[in-house]
Amino acid sequence: MVSARSLNAPPLLFLLGPTASGKTALACGLADDFPVELVNVDSASIYRGLDIGAAKPDALTRARYPHHLMDWVDPDDPYSAARFVADVTPLLAAIRARGHVPLLVGGTMLYFQALQQGLAVLPSASPELRAALEARAEREGWPALHAELARVDPVTATRLAPLDRQRIQRALEVWHVTGHPLSFWHQEQARAGLPDRILTLGLMPGQRAALHERIAHRFDQMLAQGLVEEVRRLRLRYPRLTGEMPAMRAVGYRQVWQFLEGEGSASEMRLRGIIATRQLARRQLTWVRNWPARVALDPDQMGWEGMAHALVEHFLKSA
Repeated sequence: MVSARSLNAPPLLFLLGPTASGKTALACGLADDFPVELVNVDSASIYRGLDIGAAKPDALTRARYPHHLMDWVDPDDPYSAARFVADVTPLLAAIRARGHVPLLVGGTMLYFQALQQGLAVLPSASPELRAALEARAEREGWPALHAELARVDPVTATRLAPLDRQRIQRALEVWHVTGHPLSFWHQEQARAGLPDRILTLGLMPGQRAALHERIAHRFDQMLAQGLVEEVRRLRLRYPRLTGEMPAMRAVGYRQVWQFLEGEGSASEMRLRGIIATRQLARRQLTWVRNWPARVALDPDQMGWEGMAHALVEHFLKSA
């Protein structure tokens, strides 16, 4: 299925899916066959120096298949969905001016949503409310506040991890200030969103056990490749970097940071990293499953890549 506000709108390709599902390989294959330029939509890969834990393509792959918005900002410079929209909007125009089609690939679903649907203008919380929520979190823990969010805004809570303190806090602030859940405001977007004709390819691995095995294997590979040393280097290179900044809240980096702070053994860090990555994949799959007008592809099925190529070919011919 294709989403569009006008049949004459410019074409745009979305390729989204959970971690370790084969997005990068498919994107590079599509770049071989079609006049596309790849745009990174992964919130960890946006940061310079987050290489191993973000599973960035190697240097040879990136030389052959450049990725826009990869290594875009320093890790001590907090990035957001709003900044992504501001950065990617002129980039899409530049890609089209070169006669190419943007192919946005990644697993940060909030960025895709912010670009396609727009960003709602939400009120700011008072310092008193923010302090009260933080005090409750100190007493009860963020999972307790996540449970409260699930009662008042189950749609948003489903998409957030119980320890995603920043987003849980923001969602509860919106609820207390406006009387409406954050999901309501996402439906009442402040702007119309993209006018483009969008083909969304959503990767949905059918064999969950196989996905979990790939996640564990890849995390072990990251550790063998030097993920712990990578985080050590980042801490030295960026003195302002803290464990609460978005770059170090990324899955894998959070667990290594905690380990370097003395929280648990190396084996415990490994287990926490694998579990957190599997939880991330589950949330990403929920996003893909609920994504409107997406075409689901199962990378565990034979011929799925050929189907993706056929879909893109048909879409671009009809553009």
